[in-house]
Amino acid sequence: MPATAFLPLLPGQIIEGRPATLGVLGGGQLGRMFVRAAQALGFETVVLDPDPASPAGRSCHHFIQAAYEDAEALREMARLAHAITTEFENVPAASLRELARLRPVTPSADTVAIAQDRIREKACFAQCAAQSGVPPAPHAVIETEADLAAASGNLLPGVLKTARLGYDGKGQARVGTRQELADAWHGMGRRACVLEKRLPLAAECSVIVARGRDGQTVSLPVQRNLHRNGILAVSEIHEGNIPAPLAAQAQAATCRLAHELGYVGVLCVEYFVLEDGSLIVNEMAPRPHNSGHYSIDACDLSQFELQARALAGLPLSAPRQHSPAIMLNLLGDLWLDAAGQPRQPPWRQILALPGAHLHLYGKTEARPGRKMGHLTFTGPTPQAARANAQTAAALLGIEAF
Repeated sequence: MPATAFLPLLPGQIIEGRPATLGVLGGGQLGRMFVRAAQALGFETVVLDPDPASPAGRSCHHFIQAAYEDAEALREMARLAHAITTEFENVPAASLRELARLRPVTPSADTVAIAQDRIREKACFAQCAAQSGVPPAPHAVIETEADLAAASGNLLPGVLKTARLGYDGKGQARVGTRQELADAWHGMGRRACVLEKRLPLAAECSVIVARGRDGQTVSLPVQRNLHRNGILAVSEIHEGNIPAPLAAQAQAATCRLAHELGYVGVLCVEYFVLEDGSLIVNEMAPRPHNSGHYSIDACDLSQFELQARALAGLPLSAPRQHSPAIMLNLLGDLWLDAAGQPRQPPWRQILALPGAHLHLYGKTEARPGRKMGHLTFTGPTPQAARANAQTAAALLGIEAF
């Protein structure tokens, strides 16, 4: 029987004597929000994660506690779930390929493998630039001492990034001279890296699209993002957050990339807006994205419902934003005082603010830099949402934006 035999999966459908079930590899907050969206549609859910206290694992119908490479666990996932996705790009592509022999898997292992490797990702962006008109930043691949010596001085100052396993600013170093570049590369264990030229930025933004197996593609509004220490801090989503022609170009480029990849599922692509008004593609995430969490409260379809629909083979309606929104990331630092002792953020005062939507992820330990939740403010106008978000930031001790 082909892996796609039961598609489309219908909510509440009984298949092989069991309710239609959607599975996800990864039990973090993205998995948790996916599970809840799938359950709201009427699907049962199964999560595979090695952490016994994973947030999604405590929210699903069936939890498999195991490593992502565990062959027996993968067989159990395929037995329980009628279609399977992933919450993050660093799940082994080989595991996705194994599951895809038995069940529909989105996104594909090949696409996830591209997102796992910045070298392949940059090559993919460069190839698509001819159609999209949005290139990656000037860059060079550094895998050997010869590559290091041959790297153009025009790429300095730059950012050296490990080709694999870098996220939230990890595996990156700013370099201004050849000596700093050499020191950084050796400090990273002489691993395969990409050196990107640092460009004069006016803004950062991201686009989230969902694409079905039939090629139908829909897009969320463009998110304007502010990063601090390599971690997303604030997302602003409202008309005029990015000049309309640039927003349209970013959405079109993202849809083009999804088409070229034959992508199925939810895809986020991050962009830089340069001071000269041009657009540069930065990186992609083959999954829902932190910058799209506002869609739970400000849109009629969230990125997680779109993920569930794409996985199940259901129609993808174009999401409509009904309220301007500002989203604040809540990191573990907020649960620690100046002496590093535990404290509780002032939720009572926060929740008294109009348009406040608090989402905590159920993580049991707060650590500096760890994503513990997010706080979205909606309002009748961008100014109203921003004013309440700024008040909340002051109460929480988050730097104004």
